[in-house]
Amino acid sequence: MKHSINTICLLAVLSLAGSTAFAQIHRMERTDSARAERAHDLNPVVVTGTGHHQRLQATATPVRTLSSREMQEQGIATFEDAITRMVPQVSMAPSSMGSFLRMNGLGNKYLLILINGQKLSGDISGNVDLARINMSRVKRIEVLDGAASSLYGSDAIGGVINIITDQPTRQLIGVTSDTRVSGEGKLTENVNLDVFTHGFGSYTSYTHDRADSYQNNDLVYVKGSDTETQQTLAPLFTGYRSHLLSQRFTFAPLKQLALNAGIDYNDKITDRPDTREDITGGTSYEMHYRALRWYAGGIYKFTPKNSLQVDFTSDHFRYGKEYDVATKTQAVGDYVQSKRQHTMEGQAKAILGLLADGTTIFGADWRRDHLEATSGSIDEAANIFALYGQHEQRLWGHLTATAGLRYDYHENFGSHLTPKVALLGSFGHFNLRANYSAGFRAPGLDELHYHYFAVNRGKPQIIFGNDRLDPEKSHYVSVGAEYRTARFAVGVTGFVNRVRDMVVRQNIDVDAASLARLQTEFPEMTADQAALLERYSLYKNSDRGDIKGLQVNVSANLFNGFNLTANYALTHARSYSDGVWRNLERSIKNVGTLAANYYHSWGLYTLNVNLNGRLQSKTYYPDYEDAPGYGVWNISTHHTFDAVRWAVIEPSVGVDNLFDRVDRRIDSSNRRYALYSPGRMLVVGLKLKFKH
Repeated sequence: MKHSINTICLLAVLSLAGSTAFAQIHRMERTDSARAERAHDLNPVVVTGTGHHQRLQATATPVRTLSSREMQEQGIATFEDAITRMVPQVSMAPSSMGSFLRMNGLGNKYLLILINGQKLSGDISGNVDLARINMSRVKRIEVLDGAASSLYGSDAIGGVINIITDQPTRQLIGVTSDTRVSGEGKLTENVNLDVFTHGFGSYTSYTHDRADSYQNNDLVYVKGSDTETQQTLAPLFTGYRSHLLSQRFTFAPLKQLALNAGIDYNDKITDRPDTREDITGGTSYEMHYRALRWYAGGIYKFTPKNSLQVDFTSDHFRYGKEYDVATKTQAVGDYVQSKRQHTMEGQAKAILGLLADGTTIFGADWRRDHLEATSGSIDEAANIFALYGQHEQRLWGHLTATAGLRYDYHENFGSHLTPKVALLGSFGHFNLRANYSAGFRAPGLDELHYHYFAVNRGKPQIIFGNDRLDPEKSHYVSVGAEYRTARFAVGVTGFVNRVRDMVVRQNIDVDAASLARLQTEFPEMTADQAALLERYSLYKNSDRGDIKGLQVNVSANLFNGFNLTANYALTHARSYSDGVWRNLERSIKNVGTLAANYYHSWGLYTLNVNLNGRLQSKTYYPDYEDAPGYGVWNISTHHTFDAVRWAVIEPSVGVDNLFDRVDRRIDSSNRRYALYSPGRMLVVGLKLKFKH
């Protein structure tokens, strides 16, 4: 931490000194970000809702966009912060196993995360490893609520988050360094090298991200007691060290043809307290994750309205236990693989202007998922083939209709059809939208084939898959109204999402007969471990979900230099199981996000000040104590110095969690959290841009 701060200070001094010297020689000029008239784009280009680029105002499927400039203004360096600070219907719970993401009450497995339209694979016990997302390359993030299986297939029941990356195509050579540090040892460093000349582009990125583990309370209740406590080392937030190296190439040999290829490598390891004899909560190993993703593709534009796009992606992800404390069976440095996933995906899509004022899409997808899990005794694969079509047509000047249908063939579940219908009525500044879309989700290979035994913190855990599971299905309906001008936009959307045949883990109590059978199934389970086994789990189609919600979004450029955004999500998310309706776990009924941004330029200097907050009601934990609601506010100041024509210096200073909101409840098996902040933290950053 101290080294990082010293590095920032040294870079700042050297950069300022060098810039001052060259300023006496070179004529100063302003860059677009600091000089141009700035107003938040209230009608951005989007692609996720309909599968082709169009203005947000013209799409029948509403999409929430987060631009790179908005994220920079709010002092955001991570994907988690971007989503939770700017999208109220999304919540996140970090852990050593990744981040548990929820949208409108539905969890990770119902959400599809894409990078430029290609699925980001790999999960750890159902949690997503978001360290694989290169935030330094993000141009915008598009968030689509509800079922979207007609375009994206399985897993898109709850929504789609599409991360659109950017690569400069103007300067010959550009170098960017972006460093940010804050409390609890949090450090993010990004370095980019961009080269573009004669239609060829090379974009290299390196990101180092780290954070320390921390506790908000070092006590836990003794097992079986609600009053007696003991000290623990177990962190509320698990520290980590992550490295991400990305290389992307683009080439446009013809005006109509654009090719791209790239590779991303990510290495991440947790940083947890070691075991000790005098206190509980430590661990003898760290979780170590490695991921390698490569891709290639291209687009050929026959005419401005007719194009063919082809993409292929190969995504490898694995994780395991790396021991840093010697045990009876493992030495320091030993690595035991837990899980390995490999996904290959090929896509072909034609975007055609067959009719006047219309856009037609035809596509074909193939995906192969392979899962190897040592502790789960799995080595299985599945292939999915899909064909889809969609047509969007403008009718009578004011009405746009979209209809789509997708056919999926899953080798374990056969054929499945998912339709979509959407209508957009445009009347001056007013837009009215109505959408219906079906969704489906094929059960994962772990849910089908798990034969899992492990000992976690001394307690045995057994999970069985079920190869007789049915796919989960959903029906999503939304209606909305919007008023939009160049300086003001307000939208209201109501929706219902009904899910059937939800796959859940059923806990089954262990009796003498079942214990004997389980000991035969898992001979590695010792007698002492068997004595602690109280129940085992079996996947089954049981629950059905019913999610109703209302979302309100307001954006305004109130006057030159001042922008305001406010978003509100009301969500009533329930599941029906064993004859009882209950709130979905981790669902939140009321959430609001607000941001006020002011900027002004004085000569070579531009100031940007941003105040943003997230306010939410309690988080539901059925059968446990609900986590209390909270309001967290952050302030960020961003300073731009256009020192010379080839360099821009952008220091930033801010405070996260201004009012020091912290959940200090004592942890136990009956406690759950919603707020993971360690309290008020100073955030300091420095961004340097060099171009030629």
